[in-house]
Amino acid sequence: MQTLVLGGGCFWCLEAVYQQVKGVDKVVSGYAGGTTKNPTYENIGDHAEVIQITYDPSLITLATLLEIFFAIHDPTTLNRQGNDEGEQYRSIILCAENELDVVRASRDIAQKNWQDPIVTEIETLDTFYPAENYHQNYYQNNQSAGYCQIIINPKLDKFRDKFSDLLR
Repeated sequence: MQTLVLGGGCFWCLEAVYQQVKGVDKVVSGYAGGTTKNPTYENIGDHAEVIQITYDPSLITLATLLEIFFAIHDPTTLNRQGNDEGEQYRSIILCAENELDVVRASRDIAQKNWQDPIVTEIETLDTFYPAENYHQNYYQNNQSAGYCQIIINPKLDKFRDKFSDLLR
């Protein structure tokens, strides 16, 4: 198993998508990409809302996970996704040092699908902090909530339409 950490707006949205991807074993919402020790939802500091994906590389590749990532959020908006605005909502990929070339190549391929420049940060992962329990499996546990209906469901529909062959 390998891990990858992604941030592209609210972690609830990314978590809901990647939990449906064939080859993904586990998705944990959390915080990373900053220097604040032991961040919380109320005191995130300079971290981004992210998800940590544990996946089986014999079933899904890093490049495919990144293709999904660049398709399901807008990587051209700095510190913003839709109505969510602030540094914690930035587009960011945190990976192992030996994965940086694949990540950069994936970004360059994805750029062809966007008119504006991709501003996604690409860094090696230092520390991942899991979010509070009430953030885990948020969509699965709150599908009737307004945020899920208005924001997450359209993102899931977009994912299912474009990547139906990758659904569990």
